[in-house]
Amino acid sequence: QVQLVESGGGLVLAGGSLRLSCVASGSVFSRNAMGWLRQAPGKQRELVALVTRIGSTSYADSVKGRFTISRDNAKNTVYLQMNSLKPEDTAVYYCAADQTGWALTRDAYWGQGTQVTVSS
Repeated sequence: QVQLVESGGGLVLAGGSLRLSCVASGSVFSRNAMGWLRQAPGKQRELVALVTRIGSTSYADSVKGRFTISRDNAKNTVYLQMNSLKPEDTAVYYCAADQTGWALTRDAYWGQGTQVTVSS
């Protein structure tokens, strides 16, 4: 069983930055694929960024060039640095972990989420 705890959300003005953190426990962190997803009111949950167990990253088109996902295996932590935030980035952001190491599957574990609100 993997436990995930997110932090770092909050209220920020458009153009500002936030860094989300997610601490994982209960598994060999370095073997997991880790991702950040978000869900805005009335919308489906979408994958924002993913980092595989070997450090390969991928991003949604809507955040490319603005968001950066990274991982610190020594701290069992994955980060999402969000720059140039826009009001449309407003959502609950969830951390996810998958023990396949390469993608987020139906067996992925989820955190409780952290709210990010971008004000114009």
